[in-house]
Amino acid sequence: MFVRNKTLTLASAALAAAALASGAARAEDVFKIGLIVPMTGGQASTGKQIDNAIKLYMQQNGDTVAGKKIQVILKDDAALPDNTKRLAQELIVNDKVNVIAGFGVTPAAFAAAPLATQGKIPEVVMAAGTSIITEKSPYIVRTSFTLPQSSTIIGDWAVKNGIKKVATLTSDYAPGNDALASFKERFTAGGGEIVEEVKVPLQNPDFAPFLQRMKDAKPDAMFVFVPAGQGGNFMKQYAERGLDKSGIKVIGPGDVTDDDLLNDMGDAVLGAVTAHIYSAAHPSAKNKEFVAAYKKAYNSRPGFMAVGGYDGIHLIYEALKKSGGKSDGDSLLAAMKGMAWESPRGPISIDPETRDIVQNVYIRKVEKVDGELYNVEFQTFEAVKDPGKAKK
Repeated sequence: MFVRNKTLTLASAALAAAALASGAARAEDVFKIGLIVPMTGGQASTGKQIDNAIKLYMQQNGDTVAGKKIQVILKDDAALPDNTKRLAQELIVNDKVNVIAGFGVTPAAFAAAPLATQGKIPEVVMAAGTSIITEKSPYIVRTSFTLPQSSTIIGDWAVKNGIKKVATLTSDYAPGNDALASFKERFTAGGGEIVEEVKVPLQNPDFAPFLQRMKDAKPDAMFVFVPAGQGGNFMKQYAERGLDKSGIKVIGPGDVTDDDLLNDMGDAVLGAVTAHIYSAAHPSAKNKEFVAAYKKAYNSRPGFMAVGGYDGIHLIYEALKKSGGKSDGDSLLAAMKGMAWESPRGPISIDPETRDIVQNVYIRKVEKVDGELYNVEFQTFEAVKDPGKAKK
């Protein structure tokens, strides 16, 4: 009896050990991505676009890469950096994610940066656009854009197209300051004059009193930067104040005329000229396929935030393939540096030195096409690096 019980105990121990080994193997076969984006609050459209695009990419390309099962753990930070930091900590320590990704606003990307450095985990920024983000951690890689990429180009365009006096309205946080500084430098260097400068609160802004100041300044154009998700509210108040009838043009980086919300802005937005990295009307075959698939899946049009997410998950997939399935941060980061591919927005690459995105910037004008509003591209600036880093 004693011998039999001893045999059973040994057998149970062997089974337990095998189960533990199997569990460890299974855990090693899972590659976890912690996706931190705003799914609620003023920037909710940003989070939803990124989440939608990642789901679409995974439907199209499967959820297994280099023998690893890809698992995305979605967390809503409501674009509040304290939330971002807490969620990033939980994902890294408790969930043991291999990558953190998303980051709808710059303060969120900043909040996670020290944790990425400490944990040696890639932080893939799919949305936030302040120039210095990639300098906050050697583990940050960006697939979105920088505000100077577009703002310098629209500054040059304005001068060359007879716009002499501009009033500026920008959100009062790092990307708004980036956009304003880049635009002002190029526009004034070309002989332009800033006749009014207004900064609006980031959270729940009421644009009406600021728009009145714009109108009173009687500029040729308004340079506008508000983050993705706020353009609809801005254009509504722009029309209510009669600025669309005043002859004051809207120019700026393309956040204000985000494709995601453009159709709801009404005819007041017609003629707005922006410089940006993506339009749903971009005429490539790759983009037409992307827009059709996104519309079919979500019954809405993708904007530039969706493309930032789509390219971000592509970068992660390809880095895992290139590293031969190695999922440590240093191997993934080495694989990401210098990577180049054809995106729905056009050709893009990751600068191996700055880990920032290099991409085309397009000048676009809002026009009606088949009864819908689109940002129609009419000029291309190829392979634009972040001008802020180009100076260093």
